[in-house]
Amino acid sequence: MNSNWRNFLANRGAKLAGDNAYDFGDAKAELEAAASGTVLSALTQFSLIRATGEDAASFLHNLLTNDVLHLGRNRAERCGFCSPKGRLLADFLLWREENDFLLQLSADIQPAMLKKLSMYVLRSKVKLSDAGSDVALIGLAGDEAPAALRTAGLDVPAEPFDVVHLADGAVIRLDARRFQLAVRVGVATGIWERLSAQAKPVGMLTWRWLNIAAGIPHITAPTQEAFVPQMANLELIGGVSFTKGCYPGQEVVARTKYLGKVKRRAYRAHLQADCPQAGAELFSPDMAGQPCGKIIESAPSPSGGCEVLASMLMSSAESGAVHVGSADGPLLSFLALPYALE
Repeated sequence: MNSNWRNFLANRGAKLAGDNAYDFGDAKAELEAAASGTVLSALTQFSLIRATGEDAASFLHNLLTNDVLHLGRNRAERCGFCSPKGRLLADFLLWREENDFLLQLSADIQPAMLKKLSMYVLRSKVKLSDAGSDVALIGLAGDEAPAALRTAGLDVPAEPFDVVHLADGAVIRLDARRFQLAVRVGVATGIWERLSAQAKPVGMLTWRWLNIAAGIPHITAPTQEAFVPQMANLELIGGVSFTKGCYPGQEVVARTKYLGKVKRRAYRAHLQADCPQAGAELFSPDMAGQPCGKIIESAPSPSGGCEVLASMLMSSAESGAVHVGSADGPLLSFLALPYALE
C-alpha cells in the first residue's frame, strides 16, 4: 500500500494491521450501517497488477477464464486464472485503462501471481507490473451510493460492470447497490473526504461481509488450487466464457460443464460462532467423517455470529447438517444468495 494513503487512512481513524484497514473504531456499528445505510470502505484487502503492451489483450485472453479480447473500454468483468488441473489460483476483477488492463486480486497472493503470470510472457509484447502502490481502491455501498457519487462530482455507471473513466482513475458499478473506485493516490484523499460526508467509513471486514452477501468468491492463499471455477460459482457471476477457446485448465472446466459433473457449489451461510479461517474444512453426516467442503471466506455478521461463503458437495448442503471444523463443530444455517444455483 502507498505510504501516503496508509497514513491518510490512519489519520481518519482506520485501525490498521500491516496494510489492512480492518475497521474504523467500531466494527459492530460499521456492520449495522452496511446492512441499512450507505458505507465507504478502503479496499486494502485487494491489490492490482497492470498489463501494458500491444499484446496485453491477447496475452490475458489466452490465460484467463473469461473473454478479454472483446471486453469493451467501458466495461469490467470477473475472471479466474487456473492451474493446468483447472483449479483456481486467483480470481480477478478486470478492466481497461486506456491501452492497459488492470487486474484486481487478493493482496496476499498478488506478488506470487505477478511472478506466475510473468512466466508466460516469453516473446509476447506485454509488460506486467505492480500497480498496488499507485492506485487506491475505494468501495461505496448502499441505497444512497449513487447520490453520494453525484454529490462528490462523480458520474454514476448505469449498469453492473459499467465503467466510468475519470482523469485519474475509474468508477465501476459492481451491482445495484455497490460501486468501486480505482483512483490515483494523489486524488484519492480528496475523493474520500467528499464521499465520507455522505457515507460512513467502514473497514475491510464489513466489505467482506457485503461480498459474501453478494455471493462473490475471492481466492486467497489458503484456498489456492482448492476449487474449479464452478465450485466457487464463478461462472454464475459471469466469470467464465465457454466459447472463448483455450486457457490453462480449460478442458477440466469445460468437461465439468458439458458432462454435467458439477457436484459442488458455493453457499452462503451463518454460524453462531467465531469466524473460521479461509480453507477450514466442512463435515456432514452423509460423508462419514470425510470433509465435504471448505470455507472460501468469512466475516462477522450484522446480526451477530459470522457469515461465510463455503464450497461444498451439493448433497451435503441439501442434507442441511453441515458443520465447520469437525463433525460436531458449529452448524451452518444456510442463507439465500442473490442468484440461482444451477
